[in-house]
Amino acid sequence: MDIFDSYIANGTIIYRGLHDNISPENSIGAIKKAIAKGYALELDLRMLTDGTIVVFHDERLGRMTKTDGFLSNCSYDDIKGLTLLKSDEHIPTLAEVLKVIDGQVPVIFDIKNIDMIGVEKNVWKALKPYKGEYAIQSVNPYTLEWFKCNAPAVKRGQLASFFKGEKGKDLSFRNKFRLKRLMLCAKVSEPNFISYDADNLPNRFVKKFAHLPILAWKVSDAETLDRVKGCTSNIIYDGIDPETINIAK
Repeated sequence: MDIFDSYIANGTIIYRGLHDNISPENSIGAIKKAIAKGYALELDLRMLTDGTIVVFHDERLGRMTKTDGFLSNCSYDDIKGLTLLKSDEHIPTLAEVLKVIDGQVPVIFDIKNIDMIGVEKNVWKALKPYKGEYAIQSVNPYTLEWFKCNAPAVKRGQLASFFKGEKGKDLSFRNKFRLKRLMLCAKVSEPNFISYDADNLPNRFVKKFAHLPILAWKVSDAETLDRVKGCTSNIIYDGIDPETINIAK
């Protein structure tokens, strides 16, 4: 199938699940709500010290669990009792999430690689037997290169931004410069699609990738949607049901 005919370019994609005050982001509840609507999912993956892959966005635990610490310093035993925000939801493992989704909707997995050795290998170990439709994306072009070399059939997306403020706090100036301009796509990541920060669209850097689907992340209001829809193939929605957004005609 041509990638422009796939869910990557045409499906309704929800960032971290259809989350709300009851079902926090990346929770089983938020995932189930998106599945009930038939929406594709974009979910975040991180690795724990024992190699377990969990579905969680932040490196720091505080925002989502009100607990001090860094996820990369924890084993699954350390975090399995934590709950997300004011809910009874826990931090799910990738294995749990795959069992819940069970091929009902496609998924884009955003791999958060903070230089922990083996992240890609352990993600692939969990994903390899899964029969549902999925792709991976990452801001790290070398994570995508690993999949290019070891699992070339898996669709790869290069995540990019202007990396201003918090989005770029862990990146050197050199890496911001190269990643913003998608300079490592040609020889390193060789992506099948580009996911670019909606706050930074349109821009001249994505124009040279017109042969690939361009996804805008993340969109949560009609104003942003109206600004980016003419320069992208698809939208990754965040914190809002796309059915409720008024699109300017």
